[in-house]
Amino acid sequence: MATQITIKDIAKILGISVSTVSRALKNHPDISAETKKEVQELAKKLNYTPNAIALSLRNKKTFLIAVIIPEIIHHFFSCVISGVEEVANRNGYNVVIFQSNEQYEREVSICQSILNSRVDGVLVSMAKTTRKVEHFKELQQAGIPLVFFDRICGDLDTDRVVVDDFNGAFAAVQHLIAMGYKRIAHYSAPQTMQIAQKRQLGYIEALKSARIAVDEELIVQCDNQDDAKVVTERLMALDNRPDAIFAVNDLTAAGAMYAVKHLGFRVPEDVAVCGFTDGVVATLTDPTLTTVEQHGNEMGEIATNLLLRRIHAEEGEYIPTVTKVIKTNLIVRESTCRK
Repeated sequence: MATQITIKDIAKILGISVSTVSRALKNHPDISAETKKEVQELAKKLNYTPNAIALSLRNKKTFLIAVIIPEIIHHFFSCVISGVEEVANRNGYNVVIFQSNEQYEREVSICQSILNSRVDGVLVSMAKTTRKVEHFKELQQAGIPLVFFDRICGDLDTDRVVVDDFNGAFAAVQHLIAMGYKRIAHYSAPQTMQIAQKRQLGYIEALKSARIAVDEELIVQCDNQDDAKVVTERLMALDNRPDAIFAVNDLTAAGAMYAVKHLGFRVPEDVAVCGFTDGVVATLTDPTLTTVEQHGNEMGEIATNLLLRRIHAEEGEYIPTVTKVIKTNLIVRESTCRK
């Protein structure tokens, strides 16, 4: 049986200390980018993998990261998980995934389970029904590193990773206006979530910048496929119906598109539809869906690196919290472009 490669072997080949190799593999900020690259490339070439059992016994670590998400079924969250696992596995960590199913009580129960078990850190995207955050405070007080992504908590001082929701929404609505649409409805999510607040604000500011009056009747809380069908039927029955819909996510946009077509209107000739996510559904609708790309994989990678930075910190080391903002991209497809 082949002998397992160790960090001592890597250190000997490169002519550097074992501690330097160890810190380079942990992506420690004190190690130069060149040294990190040399160490990580050689480790990959030699198929080096950390001895998780030995490390756990020595460091009292489990090499487990918990991820709490609203629902794994959504394309965006599955992309985030892919990014999380890519970085975690590369650094010798495994990932355990919990779904809150958008339920506050379930989220509290998950946090209690985490407190009763052993994980080295937690990544969280909050449920839309969450109003209190004591369960997250308990994780912090227990010394468990915590990083929020996408749906963040404004009441706790933690690292956060978000997309530029405001400018993403602004660009989407600006595009609709440029295409000649004036009566633009917005299907929003609960305004208790920062992502919903910023997307709605981006929508409003785009209208104002084009000197289009904001009609409160066209701003409706509606963030799922089924509700979109009901809301769209009501709005399309108005005397002054909307000629475009900007939805808070792609599934809601798809539901709106279905309803528009079912009512006998054409997309985009009569009503344009735009989403926010750029999931699989965006290319499967007919016509294909214009949307805002969120870069879920990148979000997962950045969030995990921030979490590992805290996990690998020396005891007592102060690391200021940071908020990373990922730029969005408007992906223009058939659902907003009149021929």
